[in-house]
Amino acid sequence: MDEIGIDEISLKKGHKDFVTIVTAHTGGNIIILTVLKGRKKSMVKAFLSSIPKRLRKTILTVCSDMYEGYINAVREVFGDDIPIVLDRFHIAKLYRKGLDELRKREMKRLKKELPKEEYKKLKGAMWILRRDIEELTDEDLEVLKWLFRYSPILELAYKLCNELTAIFDGDYSKREAERKINRWNKRVIKSGLTCFNSFLVTLDKWMDGITNYFINRQTSGFVEGFNNKIKVIKRRCYGILNVKHLFQRIHLDLEGYSFFA
Repeated sequence: MDEIGIDEISLKKGHKDFVTIVTAHTGGNIIILTVLKGRKKSMVKAFLSSIPKRLRKTILTVCSDMYEGYINAVREVFGDDIPIVLDRFHIAKLYRKGLDELRKREMKRLKKELPKEEYKKLKGAMWILRRDIEELTDEDLEVLKWLFRYSPILELAYKLCNELTAIFDGDYSKREAERKINRWNKRVIKSGLTCFNSFLVTLDKWMDGITNYFINRQTSGFVEGFNNKIKVIKRRCYGILNVKHLFQRIHLDLEGYSFFA
């Protein structure tokens, strides 16, 4: 199977009635292993335990977000034999959230303190800060120049965000990446910034799973892509509340996907 991905989607608005989607990525193909009602550890553990031993031997990694129910289920079934990779894009979302929260606070402050004409020069700052630096135009860079002139603390947070992204983009071993991330951690603490505090707690707790990404550069991208297709089906059907019906729609609508037998 090479790689298993575990994730959930909500059948209702407001994150209600979750279903767990378990998929496998092998040989460039995506295999739908199961759709489970709910996301309890016991259900996921029971399914993983049902995978035949001959197939377990083909699993190289399991990709997941940081939901402990999934991670503990994997550990209890597979032990330390199969590494758990915490998806880098979920990680990026967390540290970028710290930057975004700081941006909101700073923009609110600047709106009160700056003359209207000066504040207008910062238009579009939210999207500029969220884009990759390589994608920025000269006009975007000019906005950043004005923004950082009035908010040096935001410039510092922005640079630290990009530094961490550069580590994930770099060609490092797991051990090298861990050293670099630990040094980044120390720079954040030394800077006095508090916007990354929540992320630093996550980093301390999940460092092993986060740096497992650097072993084979595996992510949950195939899981997210598949889940997005399911969400489109759900919207087209004006919601699907029955797991059996959801599985039937997946069978009927998603060509090019295999199903576990």
